[in-house]
Amino acid sequence: MLNVRSANEGRSGASGPSLPPEDLTTRARIRDAAILRFAREGFGASVRAIAADADVSPALVLHHFGSKDGLRAACDEHVLATVRSTKHDVMADAAGTSPMGAWFAQVEEYAPAVGYALRSLQAGGTLARAFVDHMVSDAVVYLREAVAAGVLVPSRDEEARARYLVLSAMGALLLSLTLDPPEHPDDLAGATRRYVDSVTLPALELYTDGLLASRRMLDEYLLYVGDPPDGTDAASA
Repeated sequence: MLNVRSANEGRSGASGPSLPPEDLTTRARIRDAAILRFAREGFGASVRAIAADADVSPALVLHHFGSKDGLRAACDEHVLATVRSTKHDVMADAAGTSPMGAWFAQVEEYAPAVGYALRSLQAGGTLARAFVDHMVSDAVVYLREAVAAGVLVPSRDEEARARYLVLSAMGALLLSLTLDPPEHPDDLAGATRRYVDSVTLPALELYTDGLLASRRMLDEYLLYVGDPPDGTDAASA
């Protein structure tokens, strides 16, 4: 399942005061069961089905989260924390001497979070927009940290770059898994592995070596917009 603890665990949250350890364990089990069930079936999945997956009663689910909407909010927070932590760790590994092969070898562990994020996009609406906006805000932070660590080159517009990368990555993932869906709902891990194996080389090659052989298109665009964002000198250095 998912390995990053929710930001709500161990402290007071929207559902009330701090909970005893056994309740925190139950709450996490319900949340993780919900993430996987939502990833497989979408947000139409019932509280009863989630409760059965977590081996608890529907009443206990509502006791911990208040409502199905409260449960989804907790799932959103946990998946976003997973993405944030994973991206931060990958950037930190890239900045140091730790081999990154271990991360590529365990991508299946993130399949529930991947499936959940895609279901959020497919659902659309205000919640999906807020989910993506949170991903972009997190990306701005860890991309800036990577620039400071010398892993990434600076951008003329860090927020615009972060949004483009998030939308590009999520859009590519959504299209790929739509065209090549899991053969069975339980095979999210296999579908995630196939996607990562298919895109890692071209993505790393593109981001490392670049695509365009000259600056002509960029320079002409900068002349066209007339007033490019701050940071041009740093980005072109």
